[in-house]
Amino acid sequence: MSGPEVVAEARRWIGTPYRHQAATRGAGCDCLGLIRGVWAALLGDLPERVPAYSSDWAEPQRQEVLLQAALRHLVPRPLTEAEPGDVLLFRMRAGAVAKHLAFQGEVGAHPTFIHSYSGHGVVENPLTRPWARRIVARFHFPERGA
Repeated sequence: MSGPEVVAEARRWIGTPYRHQAATRGAGCDCLGLIRGVWAALLGDLPERVPAYSSDWAEPQRQEVLLQAALRHLVPRPLTEAEPGDVLLFRMRAGAVAKHLAFQGEVGAHPTFIHSYSGHGVVENPLTRPWARRIVARFHFPERGA
């Protein structure tokens, strides 16, 4: 699966409104819904059913739900080796569980990321230092048929 393919599909979702637990381009999605939707468009069926989830992502129980799911289905990459199309996992504050996902858009001098964010929908933003320091894991989609 090429990074440019992933980025192109993710950019097709820009403008989709934010909707908790949704994953429909143009109608609504949250950050996980964006990842699910791009997966479905490029790889087909999801590898497992996504149960209902709250916006706190099991934070009170301190369970790394998103990180564990990512480790089951995505290919881990070094944090220091950014490539377009990488799936980024963020910890929104120090000591909290990881609960936000995005795709790396551009790399280099002006990096960007594509994500669905409450109050904004799917947008491509500069990957500024405050956002970059929150990244706790980086992944690739698996190869087709893997």
